Amino acid sequence: MVVLNVFPDVGMADECVQITATGLKPLQPVTIRLTLQDDKGEFFQSRAFYKANARGEVNLERDSAVGGTYCGVEPMGLIWSLKPLKPFKRPVKTAIKDSPFRYTIDLFDSLQIGVTADSQPTITKKFERWFMSLETQKITIKDGRIRGTLFIPSGKGPFPGVIDMYGGAGGLVEYRASLLANHGFVVLALAFFAYDDLPRSFHKLDLEYFEDAAELLLSNPKVAGPKVGVLGVSKGAEIALMMSSFLPQIGATVSINGTCNLYGSTFYYKGKPILKGTNYNQEKMMITEEGLMCTTGLYDENSDSCIPVENASGQILFVAGEADQYYNSTYFAEKAMARMKKYLKTNGRLMSMPGAGHLIEPPGFPFCWASDLRGNRLPVLWGGEMFPHCLAQDFIWKECRSFLLKHLNQASKL
Repeated sequence: MVVLNVFPDVGMADECVQITATGLKPLQPVTIRLTLQDDKGEFFQSRAFYKANARGEVNLERDSAVGGTYCGVEPMGLIWSLKPLKPFKRPVKTAIKDSPFRYTIDLFDSLQIGVTADSQPTITKKFERWFMSLETQKITIKDGRIRGTLFIPSGKGPFPGVIDMYGGAGGLVEYRASLLANHGFVVLALAFFAYDDLPRSFHKLDLEYFEDAAELLLSNPKVAGPKVGVLGVSKGAEIALMMSSFLPQIGATVSINGTCNLYGSTFYYKGKPILKGTNYNQEKMMITEEGLMCTTGLYDENSDSCIPVENASGQILFVAGEADQYYNSTYFAEKAMARMKKYLKTNGRLMSMPGAGHLIEPPGFPFCWASDLRGNRLPVLWGGEMFPHCLAQDFIWKECRSFLLKHLNQASKL
């Protein structure tokens, strides 16, 4: 009898999954197909072709996929290689507390290429990946101007506090914050435009808003002060650098695939401009042969809009995907590090990841080379290569947690 095992069948989204099959015929070719329906109702699917060993077994940790949406030995390959059934969609997770990602895994006792309709599977299993533990507390924040969601882990605490921000699509993104809270952080997923009653664009940004967010986090009795951390990606990373450069409350900053200049925004403090950003040079936007927007040329040099990272009192970790096709992230990170060196500052560190593109997510998210982005008529090219990118996601997730824990704990002992 064929047996398909998935372990754990219920787990957290940043956990690895182990998939094995037994009871097959010796050297039998099989197809393993994975299907996900996200919170928007979009479907994603991957498949891999394997040959059972002499004992009629397949183990994704040991055996090599010979074809499908990936090749080679990779336990997470089915998740990493998930493809949207509608082009340029990427998995959306909005229901953090009440709903996991529910995966369906099918095993076929023959090759199912997917060009025509698949036959009935020999065996089917389901497994779940949650983004928030049952013990984590989720609190909607609508305090003064601040809009976001606070995630508080179980336990007495106090815990390191972190502000988490995403990029130029706006809105409120919670899943990374909820996953980080599972590792012993109090995390504020912070919206900064295009959400609730916040401004619809990021052209005018008020530093006091982010200062108030830091003070709100520090005022929570479960947060170990005197400083908090900031984690940002893309436009959120740009803002994270502004916070670290101007706000003494910031003790550790992780900038993932951000710039070192301010673009498309002007920052104000108490009604006065403190840094005027450079406009995007839209005439340098390229459209690829595939019809994708390539935006790396939009960012002109302007020394007047450089973020003064030399003023940061806390530690800064720059993470750059070397295959990023949205920003030239490696160049921006190197430029920021050079500026810190010029001012004899040693509180910066650069982690450059070969093969990684722009959309660096927590582990368990599939690789996304290009996708739709709110506000754009054409899909956006993010770049990267699947295996190096997804391996980088796993490594970066661990390094970011270690970095934040180390430097925020040090700050609490000062």
